[in-house]
Formats: sequence, structure tokens, C-alpha cells
Amino acid sequence: MNFFKTLGEKPWLDPTMANSDALVAVDPLLASRTALRFIMGIVSVLFFLFIITYLSRSQYPDFQALAGQPWQPFTDPGRLWLNTGILAASSVAMQWGLWSARREQINRAVAGVSMAVFFAVLFLVAQLELWRHLQGMGYYVNTNPANSYFYLLTAVHGLHLLGGLLVLANVVFRVWYDGALTRLSGPLALCTHYWHFLLVVWLLLFALLTSRVETINMLAALCGF
Repeated sequence: MNFFKTLGEKPWLDPTMANSDALVAVDPLLASRTALRFIMGIVSVLFFLFIITYLSRSQYPDFQALAGQPWQPFTDPGRLWLNTGILAASSVAMQWGLWSARREQINRAVAGVSMAVFFAVLFLVAQLELWRHLQGMGYYVNTNPANSYFYLLTAVHGLHLLGGLLVLANVVFRVWYDGALTRLSGPLALCTHYWHFLLVVWLLLFALLTSRVETINMLAALCGF
């Protein structure tokens, strides 16, 4: 009978129940966390569709991969490795800043975030330098479908990183303006997740752009192209 009694309870009509510990406090970052997951889902679908169209387009005779032969630019992916290391350093610095914020070590948290911003901006500059390098070699955006995808994918990824920088700047400014640096860890955790997410996306793009023709053809065949 206790089971039916429990089902018949109306806690919203009982003030003693409303004030009890059974009601869990609402997470102040729940909406932000949900929005972040939604955004990362949308971005994942966007890049997934780009990759699928890349593999489909690779089966046309005018498509020439950017790696495989000695004269192709990403046969030696040294520049891409350098840029990847810079982005990874930004992600590591964000994680360090988050750990410091959770320990309420504000100075270290600010240093971590500053380093993350520095490396993120450096990554964007290095990507632009990579564009300039490819154009110097004659790999323009409209000379080969693979070139077009390289510029498109790196541009979209860079724009998402730039958007993350703007959000991070807004978070730090609001926390600093409110004088609530001890509450920095919550929003900083969301930014850190987004940073790691963009690093994973870039690693996938890195692997795709430096794939040889045989690998691209195998992936395209697996997708049914």
C-alpha cells in the first residue's frame, strides 16, 4: 500500500516537501551545457557531410589528392604537424587553466587561458601562412577539387575556432566584470570541451587531407562511391 501512497503524493502542493533536500538544485549551467552539445552535434554533422562529399568527389577523374607523390604538398606534412602541435598546445593550456580554476588558483587559471588564446591565434596565423605557401606552389582554390576542399575545410574549422575565441573572451569578461573569478571553472569547463572537440575535428581533417589516393579510394569504396 505504501507504493500507491507514494504515487498519490503531490509534492508541489506540500511546502515541507518543496523545501526538503529531495529536490535537487537546478544546475546553473544546464542550459549552456545543452546548447554546447547541440552546437557540437551540428558541427559534427556539418564536417561529416563535408567528408562524405569529399570522398564522393574524389572518384571523379579531375580530382588529385594532395599527398602521395613527391611533388604534392602534403606528402611531407611537416607544416601540418607543426600547426597540429600548436592547436594541441592550446588545448592542453585550456585544460591546465580549467584544473587551476577548479582549485581556485586564479592566477594559474588566467595564465592557462591566456596561453590557450595565444596558441589558438597562432594556429590561425599558421593556417593562413599554410594557405599562402600552397598558393605559392600553384595550388589555388580552383585548380583542383582537392585544393577547394582543403581551403573550405580549413576555413570552416578556423571560423569555428574563431567563434570559440569570441565566446571565451565573453566568458572571461563577464566573470571578471562580476568579480566572480571563483566561479570561472563552470563556464571554462564548457569552453575546454569545445577546444578538445575542435582538436579532434582537426585531427580527422589532418588524416583526410594527408591521405594517399589508395586510402581515399578505399574509404570511398566503403561509403559506396
